[in-house]
Amino acid sequence: MREALEGSLAIARAVTLARPDVVAAYPITPQTHIVENISKLVADGDLHTEFVSVESEFSAASVVLGAAAAGARAYTASASQGILLMSEVMFNIAGLRVPLVMTIANRSVGAPLNIWNDQSDTMAVRDAGWIQLHCSTNQEAVDTTIQAFRLAQETELPVAVNMDGFVLTHTMEAIDMPSQEQVDAFLPPFEFAGALDPANPRSLGTLVDPDWFAEVRHSHHAALGKALERIEQIDAEYARITGRAAGGLLAVADAPGAKVGILAMGSVVGTMLAGREDLGAEAGQARIIRLRAFRPFPARALRAAVEGLEKLVVIDRAISPGLGGVLGTEVSAVLSTMERAPKVYNFALGLGGRDIPETRYAEMLALIERPDAPRFAVLDADLEKLPPEDR
Repeated sequence: MREALEGSLAIARAVTLARPDVVAAYPITPQTHIVENISKLVADGDLHTEFVSVESEFSAASVVLGAAAAGARAYTASASQGILLMSEVMFNIAGLRVPLVMTIANRSVGAPLNIWNDQSDTMAVRDAGWIQLHCSTNQEAVDTTIQAFRLAQETELPVAVNMDGFVLTHTMEAIDMPSQEQVDAFLPPFEFAGALDPANPRSLGTLVDPDWFAEVRHSHHAALGKALERIEQIDAEYARITGRAAGGLLAVADAPGAKVGILAMGSVVGTMLAGREDLGAEAGQARIIRLRAFRPFPARALRAAVEGLEKLVVIDRAISPGLGGVLGTEVSAVLSTMERAPKVYNFALGLGGRDIPETRYAEMLALIERPDAPRFAVLDADLEKLPPEDR
C-alpha cells in the first residue's frame, strides 16, 4: 500500500516485514529514529522480536553477531562514529561469514564534529568484508532492506544497507510497502548452516595460522565476487513478486548520443537527474549511472555502462585525505583495463552535509570542457576561507 512515510519509519516497517528474531539497538544521530520506531513496533505488539538495548555500538554489533551465530535472523543499525566503534566486530562478523543485516544512516566522521550527511562512515569500513548496497531513495532503501535479509542468508555474508542520513532518513516520501504475504513469499525462514548447536559442539572463529590464513581470505574474497550474480538475481525475484526492482548492481539513466557520464551513489543521483531535467537539451545530456553495489564492486557491469563515453564525472561523498576521492580512485582503476576508457574527473561534493543544488549538474558539465579542468577537486569548497598554505 502506498503511503507517506518518514524514511526511518519506512525502514523500521521493512525490518518488521522480514520477521527478525533479534534486534540490537544503540541510538546515534541520524540513525536513532530507525531503532526508536522498531522499539515502538515491538511495544505495540506489531513486531515479535528480542529487542536488546545495549550500551554502545560495539555491544550492538556483538549482540547480533552472537544471535546470528546461534541461528537467529538478526538486525542492527548505526552511523558515523558508531560504525567506527563497532568496526572491530564488523571485521569479525564478515570474517566469520555470519549472515546479518545492518542499516547505515550515512553521516560524516569527525573531528571536527559534524552530524550531517556524507559517506565517510561506510567508506571507512569498505574493506571489512561486508556486502555494501547504496540507496538513492527511501523506496529503494525499503526494498533493499528486505532483499538484504535474503542476500545475507544465501551468501553467508553480512549486508550493510546504506541510506543518506537526514536526506533520506528524516524525509517524507510516498512509499509502496510490500505486504507481509509478499515478503513471506520472497524471504524464507532463516537458516544458517554454520550456526552453533549445543547438541553438536564445534567452534566458530578459531585461531588461523599462516598455513591457512591466505586461503581463508581468498575464500572470503571469492564469496563476495560470487555475490554479484545473486544481487541481480534476488532483485529480479523481488521484482517478480512485488512488481518493483531496486536497481541490481547499477542502474543507467541514458541520454541519446551521450558522450559524458555522471556516476554517483546515494541521494545525489536524484539531484543529478533533476539537474538534467532542468537543463533540458542545453549543452548536451549526460548519461547518469547510479552505483548500487559498492562491495562487491561490479567492475564488469561498470565497464559496460560507460561504453561509448568520452568523459566520466565521478561524484564522491567522502575523500581519502592525501589521495582524493575513494569512489573516483576505484572507478579509475576499474576502467584502466578498457581499450577506450572515458577520461575520469572526480569531484567530492556535499561533505559534512553541504547542500548540493541541481545547478551543480550543469556546472560540472561546463567545468570538464575546460582544458584546465581538475581531475580531482573538492568542488564546493570555498578556498578563500582557508589560509594560503592550506589551499
